[in-house]
Amino acid sequence: MSLPNTRLSRRAFLAASGALAATACATLPETPRAKYIDGLSFLPQDLSEIAAAGLSAMICDVSEIEEIRDKDNIPRYLRTFEANDKAIDAAAARLENSPFAYLALHGSDIGKTPGCATFLQFQSCEPIGSDLVRIGRFHAKGLRVLQFTHHNNNLFAGGALERIQSGLTPLGREGLAEMNRLRILPDVSHGSEATMLEAAKASRTPVVYSHGACRAIVDNPRCIPDSAIRAISEGGGVIGIFMMSFWLTRDNPPTPEHLVAHIRHVIKVGGIDAVAIANDFPMAGQANLAKLGNDNAEGVKEYLPWWKAMRDSGIPGFEILPEHVVIPALNTIDRLPRIHATLESAGFRAREIDRIMGGNWQRVLTDVLG
Repeated sequence: MSLPNTRLSRRAFLAASGALAATACATLPETPRAKYIDGLSFLPQDLSEIAAAGLSAMICDVSEIEEIRDKDNIPRYLRTFEANDKAIDAAAARLENSPFAYLALHGSDIGKTPGCATFLQFQSCEPIGSDLVRIGRFHAKGLRVLQFTHHNNNLFAGGALERIQSGLTPLGREGLAEMNRLRILPDVSHGSEATMLEAAKASRTPVVYSHGACRAIVDNPRCIPDSAIRAISEGGGVIGIFMMSFWLTRDNPPTPEHLVAHIRHVIKVGGIDAVAIANDFPMAGQANLAKLGNDNAEGVKEYLPWWKAMRDSGIPGFEILPEHVVIPALNTIDRLPRIHATLESAGFRAREIDRIMGGNWQRVLTDVLG
């Protein structure tokens, strides 16, 4: 089916689909399905961890990064075409014969095969360079989610952690059109506010903020502002709340309730269909913190040099040094059942939990990827 040519017709289509879904849901039982979808994860060394995590599906970043230093000695992360052309092949090969996960090409693939439906992602358009033909090359190899940028400006878009903010470039707009044509899900995580708003407005499919937190709660440019929550939700997209605690709260110690506060905020601004769960740590948790028994006071020290570099370079939101990295109760392989239980304790209804824990991801992946 060809994509609609205007946002108005797409929104009308989504609204009609939502009405039909609501009618269908009226006959469903109140108990939530045991379906957990992670909006940003990584392939573990031991793929059996995917089963232990209880995942039905995940968006999986397979990009290879190289840390470099700019002229001010600030760390930045480079993703080359050569390294990532090999990386996506390696990821697909690992999934090919695994009993725990499989390469997913369509949202409708979720649940069709035993194991976890795995949607491959790059966390930056850097591997594309200026050659948009590469988007099709990577799509043919299984790429289904593409993030515009990671923290910093690139050829496609403005990053969140820049002193001077900018949005989509002309190349970025062409790249977005190519994503829409190929049915690749556009991801605005790590982008500037302008990048988020411009992508949400220009895209002919929903866009997502796959992993992050709410700026209304923690005022940092890495977090999503309400304006972008509204824009993404109005287009049928999803905002994934992640596990990195220093962007969830400045309170110490961080708890699962701080995560729930961000979920509630997205629902307040964008509605229940707009919020989901992501990780952004290894599947079994942040390993260094786990080795320390989740001693945040000790574990946060490895993050402080980067945080101070952001502060010293004049990036707003980094004036207060963080005191923690993880929510100890969630820095574990079974975080998703624990979040589920926390939502139940917080008074969420079964159908709301179903949407938060996986239903919203399944909807948007199916809407965009088929």
